Amino acid sequence: MAEAAGAARPEECPGTDSAQAGRAAACQGCPNQGLCAAGAAGPDPAEAAELRARLRAVRHTVLVLSGKGGVGKSTFSAALAHGLAADEDKQVALLDIDICGPSIPKMMGLEGEQVHQSGSGWSPVYVEENLGVMSVGFLLSSPDDAVIWRGPKKNGLIKQFLRDVDWGEIDYLIVDTPPGTSDEHLSIVQYLSATHIDGAVIVTTPQEISLQDVRKEINFCHKVKLPIIGVVENMSGFVCPKCKKESQIFPPTTGGAEKMCQNLNISLLGKVPLDPQIGKSCDRGQSFLSEAPESPATLSYRNIIQRIQEYCEQRHSREEKNI
Repeated sequence: MAEAAGAARPEECPGTDSAQAGRAAACQGCPNQGLCAAGAAGPDPAEAAELRARLRAVRHTVLVLSGKGGVGKSTFSAALAHGLAADEDKQVALLDIDICGPSIPKMMGLEGEQVHQSGSGWSPVYVEENLGVMSVGFLLSSPDDAVIWRGPKKNGLIKQFLRDVDWGEIDYLIVDTPPGTSDEHLSIVQYLSATHIDGAVIVTTPQEISLQDVRKEINFCHKVKLPIIGVVENMSGFVCPKCKKESQIFPPTTGGAEKMCQNLNISLLGKVPLDPQIGKSCDRGQSFLSEAPESPATLSYRNIIQRIQEYCEQRHSREEKNI
């Protein structure tokens, strides 16, 4: 299909923080032009104050992104939340803003649960005392219901999740996003700009067709000034549990995430190998880290989670020194 006349290339985007966001010649024909134009000068002051008040007790916020669907982004988000919550002294929240494909309730063993309203707002649904979850999946009458919404309604729900949920005091807020660089991503970055975001973790698989979209995701992060914590290479090889032979199910024909990260000067947080138990744990709504503690994938997850924690703490220390 030929490119529309006058349509801008992604690299011509002025970025959402630019004074020209939504107004530059490159913005003509972009489906997000109205959203960018409305937020070019930052969030509405009253709205920003509401968001700051609600999220003032959130210590760290981490976005989980992917360029392409099916690379295990939500699986990683669930594992990250479980891994952080393994420390009973830490309060963790997992926010699912994949409006059209909310898989987090199933993965966290919360399918069929509903959101409850209290005097202080919506209450998250809890897996453990220190692990709360919020998702549009809790608002549907059936897991099979399709969410057929245009961008503005999706954006409104994301704002409502941030503003109206009684998150309480949280050490880590993990945000599971849909694939790509669309309305939901622009909205969450814009709304959280009223508070702070520690950064984004980008999940990929080793093959070039996935890395191609990850490069777009990295470009998006640079455009909106979203710090990149690092990249996780998921489904990175498979070791047969019987013969112990390793196979590359998704061959890294261009060097995989490791080579890409070297070229772009981005941290590779780690590689998570395939393990059939991961899918089984997700289907059962159980923590893979607890069910398969000796799996090479679990060991990789734990190393990645530790690196994310170290990054967030170092960033927090730098911000405190600059105050």
